[in-house]
Amino acid sequence: MTTRNRLLVLSTAATMALLAACGGGEQRQVIQNKGSDTLVNVAQAWAEAYQDVHPTVVVAVSGGGSGTGIAALINGTVDIANASRAIKDKELKLAQDNGQSPIQHVVGYDALAVYIHPDNPMDSFSLEQLAEIYADGGSYLSWTDLGVEVPGCQDQEIVVVSRQNNSGTYAYFREAVLGDADFKLGTRDMHGSKDVVDLVENTPCAVGYSGLAYATEHVKLACIAAETGGECTNPSVATALDGSYPIARPLFMYTNGEPTGYIGEYMNWIMSNEGQCIILNKGYAPVTEVDCG
Repeated sequence: MTTRNRLLVLSTAATMALLAACGGGEQRQVIQNKGSDTLVNVAQAWAEAYQDVHPTVVVAVSGGGSGTGIAALINGTVDIANASRAIKDKELKLAQDNGQSPIQHVVGYDALAVYIHPDNPMDSFSLEQLAEIYADGGSYLSWTDLGVEVPGCQDQEIVVVSRQNNSGTYAYFREAVLGDADFKLGTRDMHGSKDVVDLVENTPCAVGYSGLAYATEHVKLACIAAETGGECTNPSVATALDGSYPIARPLFMYTNGEPTGYIGEYMNWIMSNEGQCIILNKGYAPVTEVDCG
């Protein structure tokens, strides 16, 4: 079973258990929340914490990628769509043609980290170098093209790790790093952010990208420079928030119209000090100044 399917099964099981636990004859409300794998862990943490705030409101969370969440919003099958990229013009038109009115809410910021194996002697990349690794027709095919030899990488061929094309992380990386270019053929396209990190951890030849919150002590986070030869910046909550990290991005939730009632109350809570402290504790930058003491 894939990581994505496990999350969906666990989320569904948790939802049923919570519904059963509400009891007491009180009216129960369910918020369907789907989308970005980057946001799925914090969305689940929000959902669990909100049970203590409003026990009769159950938030059912599932991943599947930003495109999946936005498609569900277009079809009217979710209340909130999570996305790590902005809705596209064509998606907005489809939604409007279907009677939906997507409203964008920025709920946090993320530094999109570039991961390499701990034994890789590379410490930094420029955006231009990343484009040469990832873009169709890019000139960097082996680590020796970058002037290094990676221990344990037998032929020194770069194993290029990416995300599937329904991922907002995929779309953002393409826009921010590749511009108008396509991804190189032969990339390893992973279902989720954790899958990217796991593959890099176990593959000395690999390089991959994923949200900062998925970093572990078993991978190295590269310092990124906006220009070749320029000063690089390490990914962190602080550099995502102040915009100094070259591939930092906002994280979104989309609702159908301005949220009201129990959905509006939930969105307001996410933007509160309590909700924003949760996203900070999960490794993302909050959108407001918070006191988490």
